[in-house]
Amino acid sequence: MNFDMDYVKKLIKILEESSLTEIALEDGEKAIMLKKEKEVIAAPQVVTATMTSSTAGLSESSVCVAAPKGKAITSPMVGTFYKAPSPGAQPFVEVGATISEGQVVCIIEAMKLMNEIESEHAGKIVEICVEDGQAVEFGQVLMYVE
Repeated sequence: MNFDMDYVKKLIKILEESSLTEIALEDGEKAIMLKKEKEVIAAPQVVTATMTSSTAGLSESSVCVAAPKGKAITSPMVGTFYKAPSPGAQPFVEVGATISEGQVVCIIEAMKLMNEIESEHAGKIVEICVEDGQAVEFGQVLMYVE
């Protein structure tokens, strides 16, 4: 079971408009944590990069922080990214695939629950930024759609 996305968006707005730096909620087996991070400014563009213990050891190519390559599909939760419904199965999407709005593009496992992540955009997958089985953070870019 997922948190209602409208509820999550309201929490994000509260976090952005307040002096709070973190909001954490837990309801049974569901949990969500939102953190406000500082912006890293790189001339001439502004890039927000969050380097945590789960991403600090990754190679530069596995963390998407470059200029936008289209519309980002981001992780709505902290968990583990899976590109296919089961080990050995065909991935939901691959680079170059054309997807429609609402199409399942991956699974995020959080607290032993498998959450299907649907695209909010229609288009072509131009980059997948995470590896199968990789831990992801809330708001981390999973892939770009053009």
